[in-house]
Amino acid sequence: MPTRLFQLAFWGAAAFAAVMALLPLPPDLPVVVGDKVQHMVAFFTLTVLAAGGYPRVSLIRIGIALSLFGAAIEIAQLVPALNRTGDVMDWLADMVAVAAALVLVGLWRRYSGKRADHT
Repeated sequence: MPTRLFQLAFWGAAAFAAVMALLPLPPDLPVVVGDKVQHMVAFFTLTVLAAGGYPRVSLIRIGIALSLFGAAIEIAQLVPALNRTGDVMDWLADMVAVAAALVLVGLWRRYSGKRADHT
């Protein structure tokens, strides 16, 4: 059952991240943090949820999928009607967060005995 909860949380968080990234005027957060910090928190969280929800998927595949998701968001933000700006540095922040989360999840799997089949 925990795997299913991670899956639901992952897809909910991914949908939320996509909507927030594509809103022409996203709401202000109650705490002032930089744009890159928001990207990193979002993609770190998505990575942990994906790894928990899909333990049989290799961490490399999860990393590639989330990197592509981040790139797709930045490309979509180039659409003038969205009044957003795609930024390669935002995508880099996404990938740094994904990599950091993958390292931590990999270490946790290794030392907790929760190694997954790599399919």
